[in-house]
Amino acid sequence: MVAVADRERHASPDEADGAGMDEVDGARMVGIIGRGRGVQAIAAAARAAGWEVCSGDGGSVAAGGARIVVADAEGDASATEHLLRTLDAATAPDVVLAVDPGHQSVQECARGTRRPERVIGLNHVSFDTASAVVELVVAERSQPWALEVAARSLAALGLRAVTCADAPGRIVDRIGRPYTVEAVRLLEAGHADVAAIDAAFEASGYACGPLRLIDRVGLDVDLDIDVALCAAFHQAPRFRPPALLRSLVAVGRTGRDHGRGFYRYAEDGSSRPDLEIALSDPMPAEGIVERLELAVINEAYRAVEEGVASPQDVDVALRLGLGHPRGPFELVDHLGLRHVVARLHDIHADGQARSGDQYAVAAALWQVATL
Repeated sequence: MVAVADRERHASPDEADGAGMDEVDGARMVGIIGRGRGVQAIAAAARAAGWEVCSGDGGSVAAGGARIVVADAEGDASATEHLLRTLDAATAPDVVLAVDPGHQSVQECARGTRRPERVIGLNHVSFDTASAVVELVVAERSQPWALEVAARSLAALGLRAVTCADAPGRIVDRIGRPYTVEAVRLLEAGHADVAAIDAAFEASGYACGPLRLIDRVGLDVDLDIDVALCAAFHQAPRFRPPALLRSLVAVGRTGRDHGRGFYRYAEDGSSRPDLEIALSDPMPAEGIVERLELAVINEAYRAVEEGVASPQDVDVALRLGLGHPRGPFELVDHLGLRHVVARLHDIHADGQARSGDQYAVAAALWQVATL
C-alpha cells in the first residue's frame, strides 16, 4: 500500500496545455456500468445535476464520450480486470476509469490495463438518502490528474469526496467497523439490549444507532465486511465477526430489506426490537457510547498512522458516511487526549477476552499522548 501523501506526480496526456479540466467542466457526461447501489447513486446525482448519463456495457459506455466512467466491480477480481481492460482499450487515454471495488484491491483490478495511472477507486458511502460521502481510492499507480478529474466531477454533482489509500476497508468500512462490531459484542455480553444501545447513540446525536445501521446495510453485508477485514488483517481479534451476527445471518435474518434483523419490520414501515437479551451486567447509556467511540478513535489513529487517509478526511467520512455527530479526531479534541488514552487502557484490561486488541492503545495515540 502507498500512503495517500506519498504520490509521484505525472502529467496526464492533455494536462500540459490545461485542456483537461476545461473538458471536465464542459463535458457534463458520466459513463455508468453496473446496478450496484453506489454506482446508481452517482448516476442519480448526475441526472439531478443535469448531466447526461451514458449507461450500458463496456463497449457502449466507452463510445459515449464521457470524461469519467464509473463501474461496479463485477464478481471476482478477474471479471473486474477484464472489464477495465475492455474500457482501457476502447476509451481515449485521458478518460478516467473509476471502479467501485467492493472488497477488491483497485490495483489488482487495474493490473491488466495498459494505462493503470488513470484507474482509481470510487466508493459511494451513505447511511441514508440525506447524507453521503465518496471515497476516492488512490491505487499504487493512480496519478493526481485522474483524481483531480474525479474530484471536480463529483463536486459538480454536489457530492463530497475524501481521498484514501487502496487499503482494506479504506476509511468508512475499516474505521467505522468498531461502531457495529462492538455493539453486537455488548449484546453478546449482556451489557444492554437492542433498544438501549441504539437509543444511547441517538440521544448523543448520532443519526442512526449501530444496530439499526446494520439492519439498513444488511446483516449479511456487514458480516462479509467483517470476514474480509479479519482476513486482511491476519485474523486480528478486533475484526473477528461476532457469533451472534453469524447466527442471525444463518437463519435468514439479514435486516430491513428482508423484514427481520435486530428489528422486526412491518409493512407500514414501523419497526420494533426483535431480539431477547439476558442482561447479566447492565451498562449505562454513557458507558455504551464511550466504549464504541473509543474503539473508533483507536482504529482511526491506526489507519492514519498507516497512511490510509488524513485526519480531516477521516472525520468528514464518518460524519457524512455514517452520520456521526463528530469524527474521531474531533472527538479526541472534545474528550481530551490523555483521557482517551487512560480510558482505552482501562477498558482493554477489562474486556480483552471479548474484544481482543480493539482497545489496546494504538501506537500513534501513545506517541501523541506522551509528547
